[in-house]
Amino acid sequence: MKTLFAVVLVAGTLAGFSAADAAGGCGPGFHRGPYGGCRPNGGAVVVAPRVVVPRVVVAPAPVVVVPRARVCPRGFAWRAGRCRPF
Repeated sequence: MKTLFAVVLVAGTLAGFSAADAAGGCGPGFHRGPYGGCRPNGGAVVVAPRVVVPRVVVAPAPVVVVPRARVCPRGFAWRAGRCRPF
């Protein structure tokens, strides 16, 4: 009985670890967005190896995203992702 319990405990633990998908099940290179959809991750991450002599690592320039201006009609304001009345 003790052996059976130990086998079931180990099998359940392994099944629990294998069922956990990273990034909410979106797959490699993607993550869940604020509304639950899959979105691509940011740019490439460059990691320098640990060595005694420092090396120069050139990373791509960061991407700057500027949101476009929201224009709502008169009597409306931009709230919670859309134009809403006052």
